[in-house]
Amino acid sequence: MANPTGGLNLKMAKRKGEWLELRLPDTLAGIPLAGLMRLLPVPQKVAGKLIATNGVVRQGKQARLRLFPRERPEFEAEWTELNVLYEDDFTLVVNKPAGVEVHPSHKGQRDTLAHAVAAYYDTTGQACRVRHIHRLDKETTGPVLYAKNELAHYVFDKAMREKKIERIYSAVAEGVIKDKKGVIDAPIGQDRHHSTRRRVSDTGEKAVTRYDVIERFADHTYVRLRLETGRTHQIRVHLAHIGHPLAGDGMYGGHREYIKRQALHGEKLIWSHPWTGERMEVKSPLPDDIAAMLRTLRESRQK
Repeated sequence: MANPTGGLNLKMAKRKGEWLELRLPDTLAGIPLAGLMRLLPVPQKVAGKLIATNGVVRQGKQARLRLFPRERPEFEAEWTELNVLYEDDFTLVVNKPAGVEVHPSHKGQRDTLAHAVAAYYDTTGQACRVRHIHRLDKETTGPVLYAKNELAHYVFDKAMREKKIERIYSAVAEGVIKDKKGVIDAPIGQDRHHSTRRRVSDTGEKAVTRYDVIERFADHTYVRLRLETGRTHQIRVHLAHIGHPLAGDGMYGGHREYIKRQALHGEKLIWSHPWTGERMEVKSPLPDDIAAMLRTLRESRQK
């Protein structure tokens, strides 16, 4: 099978300031810039912009791409301690705590993860826009993926649309889920009686959640969930729909005996690197409140 990159070693590319440099094999020494760009993992729109703005330069056996121009973040920096799970020149993954929104939901809102990421970029000398690729509910914990340049943004957005970025969650649901594993395939729409609440609706958007039971207790179930779609409140709505709302999720029928928020955590994030295509994975440790709840449930079971 022919090498789709024409013999280019993408992993050997090195960043130098605003530019990414890579060595061209002898077979590509005289290739036109447009032909070179077709061999690189650069979305067509980004490639066209680079060529039009002299952002691609070939010097002998070296090619240089201006993939990291200095940008101004659109959020005011607000310093908050960040738990960075992974970072490289293209990608940032931050572990979101409970009680923080990923992005402002109304004009003038402050103290979101976007403001904290802007501060992180500022204090580490990175002139990047804040580009989140997906969201988590305010009270849900776990990894949030950010693109640090335009190329990564295009690649990640496409991967999200094609369901190639995998998000795996763990949660504590109320009641005992009998089946070891299952699929919840039920469309989700907005609740016309409550602006922020969602519900299963025949006229809603397709939503599919897969679950596996990790551990059962007297009146709770610890489950792992995989999303095939990314609807607002999807896991919360789906589990409530089958009669097992998340513990602590008052909006959808859960009780707060053991935990004061929905017991939902982003456990793992899996994606492909936007430049090399390499499979990447990060895990987020279980937050203290869910871990404490599980300890209590296990202790109660042993009595």
